[in-house]
Amino acid sequence: MLLKLILRNALRHQLRTTLTVVGLVVAVLAYGLLQTVIEAWYAGAQAASNARLITRNAISLVFPLPVSYEARIRGVEGVATVARSSWFVGIYQDPRKFFAQFAVSDNYLDLYPEFVLREAERQAWQRDRKGCLVGRQLADLYGFKVGDVLPLRGTIFPGTWEFVVRGIFDGSDSSKITRHMLFHWDYLNETLRKTAKPRMDQVGIYIVGIAHPESAPAIARAIDSTFRNSLAETLTETEQAFQLGFIAMSNEIIAAIRIVSYVVILIIMAVMANTMAMSARERTAEYATLKTLGFTPRYVAVLIVGESLAICAVGGALALLATPLAAELFKHFAGTYFPVFKVSTLTFWLQAACAVAVAVAAAVVPALRASRVRIVEGLRAIG
Repeated sequence: MLLKLILRNALRHQLRTTLTVVGLVVAVLAYGLLQTVIEAWYAGAQAASNARLITRNAISLVFPLPVSYEARIRGVEGVATVARSSWFVGIYQDPRKFFAQFAVSDNYLDLYPEFVLREAERQAWQRDRKGCLVGRQLADLYGFKVGDVLPLRGTIFPGTWEFVVRGIFDGSDSSKITRHMLFHWDYLNETLRKTAKPRMDQVGIYIVGIAHPESAPAIARAIDSTFRNSLAETLTETEQAFQLGFIAMSNEIIAAIRIVSYVVILIIMAVMANTMAMSARERTAEYATLKTLGFTPRYVAVLIVGESLAICAVGGALALLATPLAAELFKHFAGTYFPVFKVSTLTFWLQAACAVAVAVAAAVVPALRASRVRIVEGLRAIG
């Protein structure tokens, strides 16, 4: 009987209930998408390995390091592998079609087992000085195929550069970002040797593979002490710390998105509270009648809380069902900025928790008032 009364109360004003449910769907859905945007922002850092260190110029990432540092870094105790990587900003067709490009040494992929490439394609890439590798997400985005010529207009390194796609690498799982391009550092250096000698033999960063991740702090200190008081001092940090350094530049944006996500929930909480207050006020005489018949104040309070939970359960469930579809639609239009955009299990739980929190918060005050109303005053009330 309790469930029957709750459902009848919830459906008594169908238009009001429908509008409230729609508002809940929009709010909980928006909250889930905003949380997913934040998670996507941190996707690169979360996928970073604790077995890799990044060595860069201590002044700024803008300043390169001499290629001669590689041998000295390799000589530090605990270092297993060292690879070179330089940031190459080239324009493909249109500046809006931006994607990351890196000039890397041939052993770069040895440090990144999460990038899966067929051996035949890797050998073809290593044989071709102008060969390049593109990630699966990038290939799907622009339709690149093995054998295609990929022209880039250089910015940091001026000129027109042409590369031949020799392989397409995949991520070991869906959380790996593969929206970038790799080509030979040696090809870049040989070209600079002919066109811009002062810029040759320079490396953007060194990726350092270590055998024992727990020794990362000691190895980082040892590398930096090797080049202390040199013309190009180094800063060595874990790959995750390096990635988070980029994200820190946009902390204000992330904080704003997080605040907006909670403001949306607070707004719908206020709307829901108003709906429940109106419903309880209209039924004051009915609740007094129930008390006259012997129903306890707790029973009356449960009716109101149950109605609020029922409305929020429907709205929350519809929002949870719509979130994956909305995320796919969002990814379709914003995939250039968020190559990994997947709703996590934690986000679903947070959405469900928000729906429950809204239901409880909206029903507390009306339930307390209805349970405490005196029978005589309640029977006199006009909704």
